[in-house]
This record gives sequence, structure tokens and C-alpha cells, in this order.
Amino acid sequence: MNQIVVAILIVFALPFTALAADRGLDDETCFSCHDTIRQEQFAASIHALNGCTSCHSDVAEIPHSIKPSAVDCSICHEEQAKAYQKGIHGQALAAGKKDAPVCADCHGEHFIKSRLDPASKTYPTAISTQICAQCHASERIATKYHLPLDRVKTYLDSYHGLASKFGVVTVANCASCHGAHEILPSNDPRSSVHKKNLAQTCGKCHPGVGTQIAKGNIHVAPTAAENRIVFYVSRFYVILITFVIGGMLIHNILDFLSKLRKHYAKKKQSDVYPRFTIGERIQHLVLTVVFIILAYTGFALKYPEAWWAFPFTSFEGAGDWRGRIHRASAIIFVALSIHHLIFMSFTKRGRRIGKELALRKKDFRDLKATLRYDLGKAEKPHYESYSYVEKFEYGALMWGSMIMILTGTMLTFENLAMKYLPKWSLDVATAIHFYEAVLATLAILVWHFYFVIFDPDHYPMNWSMVSGKVSEKEKAMDDQSKG
Repeated sequence: MNQIVVAILIVFALPFTALAADRGLDDETCFSCHDTIRQEQFAASIHALNGCTSCHSDVAEIPHSIKPSAVDCSICHEEQAKAYQKGIHGQALAAGKKDAPVCADCHGEHFIKSRLDPASKTYPTAISTQICAQCHASERIATKYHLPLDRVKTYLDSYHGLASKFGVVTVANCASCHGAHEILPSNDPRSSVHKKNLAQTCGKCHPGVGTQIAKGNIHVAPTAAENRIVFYVSRFYVILITFVIGGMLIHNILDFLSKLRKHYAKKKQSDVYPRFTIGERIQHLVLTVVFIILAYTGFALKYPEAWWAFPFTSFEGAGDWRGRIHRASAIIFVALSIHHLIFMSFTKRGRRIGKELALRKKDFRDLKATLRYDLGKAEKPHYESYSYVEKFEYGALMWGSMIMILTGTMLTFENLAMKYLPKWSLDVATAIHFYEAVLATLAILVWHFYFVIFDPDHYPMNWSMVSGKVSEKEKAMDDQSKG
């Protein structure tokens, strides 16, 4: 039986053996068996012109009589190999430590790019985060070999690290100070980061730096053990900021509440004409709260790495809670929309308000007249009970609500939607849902906040939706416009 199997293998291998004999063992022969992904990677590598057998020199025939050995980079890179062997990594490898990084760990295997190529792992801005961080930010390796775990973090927090994050290629990275191949520990007198050599090392970028550079830690970690002065200065400022800013905040809150009470008392005396019922004010309050929650939880899904999204990324399952909160708020929003529709359609007051909110030609004339007034070229127009500002906003709210409810329903019941609709319709719904949310949020910030808060006629706030009343002056303006 074994003889039959051997015979079959020999027969199967004959075409490849003949190919290797006729043409030599070239890259196409290798790629006839090895996957296309590796072929595509190798084609983009800096070693692509050398050919497979330049590194895998012990493979001379097909099928392989021996398993390819580890690639010996020193055949071409003799100087770098000697420097590596002298360094701490080469010494660790020679001592039998399997975690010691070798050439392929830093440079890659088949997808090796020039260090001048931005896609390379050895590009200046990638060295610290893609190469050194593999080991020096690894808790397992740092604990096993008693290495400090914060070296990558402290570098990234430094000016050098921050500049590197912004793509500055001239700023120092790990290799700039520690070296690339002959890397030695800082307590070795031959090391470029030994205290006696720091002036020379740092002087490459900072000419004239003296021996004072050695007095203090290069990797600044504000801990009592390593950087006592920095630690206590940092703690002092944390306490100082807490008390100073906290005191300012308490002072301003008390001042604001005091002035608010006096302002509201005056406003209450002047706001004597009713405009909004308690039911309408409750609708507005619910809409305000629900809109904020929907916008916050919706944008947190789109931008999970943003600092303000941390409540939904801080623990396992937080993302699911984001979804539940968003959908629960959406249900309330739909219920509020239905309630408002019933109010506007089936109550006498609602129908009257609906007529007052309807757009007319006069609103566009008022818009034009207002712009001329703002430019000092006309008198200020007399508005109706609801001006074009409120009508435009109400119309946008109604339109946006329908769009958000429709697209949100499609995305919530995506399985049902995909059963009857093409997939591209969900893609369109996703895009519309996002951009409509951006439009609505910006409209609130730019349009609504201005006319309710920052408009000098109402600053610091138009309280009519809180008190339900307007002043005698505003009532007179409404009466004048109606008359």
C-alpha cells in the first residue's frame, strides 16, 4: 500500500520536477502552489526583484526534499546582522529566548517595504507604534522579562510622540535614540541612551545640548517612584485646578441662580399674556430631551472613538445599551409625533395653530424685508403670530421627523425591509438617516439656539416656552400684525 502511495506522489510530482529542470526554480513555479495573497504581497515587496530563491536558497527542487529553513538575512545584510547580534535582541535570541524579535518581526516576511515608503513598518512614524509596541507595550512580554510597560505610552505622550501622530517624519522615534539593530540597554556604557552618551545622541537633533540632559528621566512617567518631582507637581496642579475651577464654578452657579430668580421675577411681572398651554410646553420638553438622547446615542454609534462616546465603550455590553437607549427614545419620539398629529388635527386650538403656522407669501416678503432691515435699508416688518423664523423651523421639524421615522423603521426592522426591498435601499436609508440627523442637529444649534437664546431681543433666553406667557411688548407686536 505504501509503495502505491509513493508511486502516485512521484507521478504527480513529475510535471513540477520537469518544469523545475527545464525552467529553473523561479517565482512562477513557487506561486503555482503558494497562495495568491502571498504572491500579491511579495509583488509589492522591495525584495520582489530578487526572487524567492534569493532568501529560500536551500529549496532547489519540486517537490521539496527538505523543509525550507529559516531565512538568513545576513547573506545580503551582513553589516545589519552583525549589529543585531551585538544588541540585546540578538543576545537574547542566542540565549534561547524565543520571544526575542528577529528580522521578520520588525521588517515583515514577504511584504517588506522600503523604510522610505509610508506603508512600511519601518517608516519613521510607524516604528514606535507598529514595531517596538509589539513587545514593549505587551503586558505578557514586559512582565515575563521585567521590562517597564509604559515606555511606548510615555513616548506617545511626549512631544516627539504627539508630533509623530500628526505625521511629522523628522521627529525622533524609538530607533532615533535607541538605534535600529545594535540596541543596548541604557545601563550599558556602549548604549546610545547611556547617561554619558545622551548629550551626543540628543545632540544629533538638538545641537549644543549639554550633559544636563542626563539629569532626569527621558521617559517621563509621573510616578512617585520614577519621577518624584513631576509626580508631586502634577498632583499639586490637579488639586489646585480642582479647587480653583471648582470654586469658580460654584461661585458662578450661585450668581447665575440669584440673577435668574431676579430676572424671572421681573419677567413674570411683564409676561402676562398666555401663549402656550401646559400641554404644549410638556410636548416641547419631551421633544427636547428625546432629541438630545437620540442625537447623542446616534452619533456615538457613528463616532465610537470620540471622547464623548466613552460611556458606550467603557465596558463590555455598553454598545448594546446604546442601542437600547436609542430605540427606546425613538419609540417615545414616534409616540410624541402621533400625539402632536392628533392634537393638530382634531382639536380646535391645534387647527388654529396649524393655520397660523402655514407658510404664506407674506413670510417670504418678511424674510426679504428683514434682510433689508438688517442691512439698514428698510424698516423692520411686522410679523404674524408666528414669524417666518418659527414657520421655517416647524416645517423642517415636521419634514425631518417623517424622514427620520421612515428611515429609522427600515433600519430597525432591516430583515423585514430586505425581504421586500433591494439592499441598496437600506444603504440609502442609512445615509439619509445620518445626514438628516446632522442637518437637524446643526439647524438646532445655528437657527433655534440663536433665536431662543442669543437673539439680543430675548437674551439670555426666551422664557415663553417655560412660563407659557409673552410680554406686553410681544403681545402688542402680534396684535399690530393681526390688525
